[in-house]
Amino acid sequence: MIQARGLGKAYKGKTAVNNLSFDVRPGTVTGFLGPNGSGKSTTMRLMLGLDNGHGTCTFDGHPFASYDVPMQHVGALLEAKPFHPTRTARNHLRMIAAPNSIPDTRVDEVLGMVGLADVANKEPGTFSLGMGQRLGLAAALLGNPHTLILDEPANGLDPQGIRWMRDLLKSLASEGRSVFVSSHLLSEMALMADELVVIGRGRMIANGPVEDFTRQSSANHIKVRTPQAHDLAALIGQRLAGQGSVKAVTPGELSVVGLTADDIGDMAFDNQIRLHELSTIQASLEDAFLELTGGSEEYQAQNPVPHRPQAPAFGGPQPGPPQGSYGQPPQGQYGQQPPYAGQPGQPGQQQPYAGQQQPPVYGQPGQQPGQWAQPPQQTPPPQQAPRDGGDDQSGDRA
Repeated sequence: MIQARGLGKAYKGKTAVNNLSFDVRPGTVTGFLGPNGSGKSTTMRLMLGLDNGHGTCTFDGHPFASYDVPMQHVGALLEAKPFHPTRTARNHLRMIAAPNSIPDTRVDEVLGMVGLADVANKEPGTFSLGMGQRLGLAAALLGNPHTLILDEPANGLDPQGIRWMRDLLKSLASEGRSVFVSSHLLSEMALMADELVVIGRGRMIANGPVEDFTRQSSANHIKVRTPQAHDLAALIGQRLAGQGSVKAVTPGELSVVGLTADDIGDMAFDNQIRLHELSTIQASLEDAFLELTGGSEEYQAQNPVPHRPQAPAFGGPQPGPPQGSYGQPPQGQYGQQPPYAGQPGQPGQQQPYAGQQQPPVYGQPGQQPGQWAQPPQQTPPPQQAPRDGGDDQSGDRA
């Protein structure tokens, strides 16, 4: 059991970690997430007493430094390639094992566990980043600890290695160990972690089960496709009465928040509305993470200015507004579509689907609703006459 209380750290007056408190329970993999510069690595160092700061952290009720043989209680991987480059992989682990009363047999065991048995006598300086991560993990496992703290252990691993890492950590947690792991691979974390600690600019953003974290995202919605979108949207708007939203994604597709798929299906059936699709769209961990940490990046890049291509040198389309959907924001995005009937609107605005207003038209002015812009027609190049001496079959002739 890891118990962190009030962890804090400042560098030259700038707060890096601000009063973080959380638990990591035995038998679970707890993911540690946050944008670059959010304080994840600093937090892990504070937990192990490697940085001066505020707060306390205990492992099964004791600080890391209080154990006579800490490696047999807590295993840590905090740096990529933390080894001497010219000492063999096996000797590197033996140097760590000797002062901790760990036999050489355990060294060979962990080398096999992480898949480095065949390169045990090679110098780690020749290892790839992924192999270096495996060697670092082997060092963390030497003492057979009941707690693991791992900072980006999958960094540099190939897809097979990432899956191997996931299976290994879940297996270790199933034996009752506490596993605390940071990663930027959100899709992988969604498969591996049971609980999450999410921070931004050194502050706690979320802490709890993965399911609770993704449930908070506004990306969760019901997708409805129907040829009677106008009628159904009006009914849904009346049912919601401002407690949710219904938006047009395309003229025949709706996005609904605030009702279940069963609610919408029953409503459509009772009103003889044909449905082509009714599905629940669940937010991914990436969706929820980007939404909740959107303002917590240490460095935020500006959106690039779209580059407008120049006209070809000889003929072809001339410069002008992009055709079709390019250069135009998609219609019906969240927060951009006016509310339907039954939802509060702005004074003086006409409510969609309550009268004659139609969904947005994709394409150029003057087209009928639902028509897409057609790409400009290219003028074919003039046909060249055959060379003297016969037909041009396969290229120039000598």
